[in-house]
Amino acid sequence: MRLILSRKGFDSSAGGCPSPVFPDGTRFALPIPDARSRIRYRHIRVKGRSPGPWVRDLTGGRISPSDRAHLDPDLAMDSYPRQAGWRPVLGQTGSAQGHLTNQGVQAGDLFLFFGLFRPVERHQRRWRFVPGTRPYHALWGWLQAGAVHRVDDLGDDRLPWARYHPHFELGPDSRNTLYVARDELSLPGVDACLPGAGVWPLDAARFRLTAPDARLPTQWRLPADFLPGADRPPLSYHSQPDRWTTGEADCRLRCAARGQEFVLDLDDYPGVLDWVRSLLTQPS
Repeated sequence: MRLILSRKGFDSSAGGCPSPVFPDGTRFALPIPDARSRIRYRHIRVKGRSPGPWVRDLTGGRISPSDRAHLDPDLAMDSYPRQAGWRPVLGQTGSAQGHLTNQGVQAGDLFLFFGLFRPVERHQRRWRFVPGTRPYHALWGWLQAGAVHRVDDLGDDRLPWARYHPHFELGPDSRNTLYVARDELSLPGVDACLPGAGVWPLDAARFRLTAPDARLPTQWRLPADFLPGADRPPLSYHSQPDRWTTGEADCRLRCAARGQEFVLDLDDYPGVLDWVRSLLTQPS
C-alpha cells in the first residue's frame, strides 16, 4: 500500500493566502479558484454556511463569492448538491498525475490531504488573519482509492453523479484521472468500520506537519519512522539527505516547496502505517 501526502487548498500561489482556522477550532480547506469550474464559492456549504464571505474577506476582495471554485478533492456529502450514487472523489492531471502514475499509485492506496492554515478572527465585521500568527501545514482529510478512472475513457453514461466535478471541464487530456473513494476504509490492523474518505474539521496538534518552533510552514516535524534508510526508498521528492534531520522521538523534514503529491510505500515503512492508523482511528 502507498501513502500519498497530497497538497490541496489555498496557499500563497493558489488563492494567495492560507485557509482559515476559526476561533472555535474549526477549519476549512478553501478550494482554489478555477475559471472553468461550474461551481461557485457561494454554492458550496460548510455545515450549512457558504465559504464565499470567508474567501472575500481573507483575500481582500480579490476573490468573490461568485467566483468559480475547484472543489477537489470533494470529500463531504453536504458540501454541494448531489445526484444519487455520489462518492467522494479526487481529480488529478498534468505532471502531478504523471508522478502518481510513475509511483504506481492505484486502487487501495491512501491519500492524506494537507494544506496551509492560519488562525482568523472577526474584526470590524469581517474575517481577518490573527495578527502575529504564522501559517502552518496541517492534514485535513483522507481518501482511499476504490477505483481509478481515466476521464477520457469514460463513456457519456458512466459516473453520471460525478459530472459536476471540475475535471470533466478540462477537455481531452490523457492524464486526466479520477480517484473514487472506497465505501469503507481498508487498512491492515484496523477492524473498525470507517468511511473510505472524509475530513478532520477540527484543528489539533496531531494533524500539524509544521514543527511548533518552525519559522516556515515547510519545516516539518514527523514521526521518526519516516526517516529514509539505505534499503528503502524515501518519500518522493525528498531523496536528498540534507532534507532530513534525526531527532530523539521524531525527525525533521525540509519539505519540497514544489510538487503536489509525495508518495511513500508503506510496505517499507510499517511504523508510518502505525501513525496513519492512529490518525484515522482517534476521534475527531
